[in-house]
Amino acid sequence: MVSTTLIAARFQPRTSLRARMPSGQRQPNEPPVTDDSERRFTIESAESLIVRQSANRLLRERYGWRGYHTVSLPANQTSSRTTLTALENGVAIGTITVGLDDTAGMNSDDAFGDELDALRQAGQRLCEFTKLAIDPITGNKRVLAALFHVAHIVAHLLRGRDRLVMEVNPRHVRYYQRMLGAQVIGSERINRAVNAPAVLLSLGFDYIASCIHEFGGHPECAGTERSLYPLAFTPDEERGIVARLMAAQQPASPALN
Repeated sequence: MVSTTLIAARFQPRTSLRARMPSGQRQPNEPPVTDDSERRFTIESAESLIVRQSANRLLRERYGWRGYHTVSLPANQTSSRTTLTALENGVAIGTITVGLDDTAGMNSDDAFGDELDALRQAGQRLCEFTKLAIDPITGNKRVLAALFHVAHIVAHLLRGRDRLVMEVNPRHVRYYQRMLGAQVIGSERINRAVNAPAVLLSLGFDYIASCIHEFGGHPECAGTERSLYPLAFTPDEERGIVARLMAAQQPASPALN
């Protein structure tokens, strides 16, 4: 892979409404524009040792802060596990791993094997998002939305998966229901990998795609559409990400093949 950068984005995407406002004018009660509006981050495929080490530091910090068992990334990307990392100035501020269902199963099979087998028997091609961490100081919802959107592209548009599953702490269930439209399909039990309670959430990638198509690239809708989708990328940006991912499909990048 010549470059692992899939896209660069602003922390605070500009709204079309603000773009139409005359210079120096703001909507009532709108805070002034700060330098944060010009801060940028990149989403990268975590191919290099340096990026993976930075992502691992973030995972250790965030999981350790919650009192969970430490999790870490494997030394390299694999054909069924793709780690995506958000970087600001070379430092990981967010990370997520796309895990494809294969003959070895998925991490969530340990606690939710029966629920996943039912989906498989119904003909669903599954994928899980795991090892999610966002830096609480430098990251924000835009970073989470960007990581989620690129993970969706990898799982659905490139690898043809039908349905997403995620193990989340019961405290976070309502957040993902509101932010993504996820539904609970597995009741609370212990995730032994992190020694913490977990609930299994699921949603179809067709639903995710329809929400991204309707709201992606329209942050001005975030006031009424209180999900992550208005903070997702535009259709043109999505096509650019797909093109860069397709160009990266070579033996040196097994996770994207």
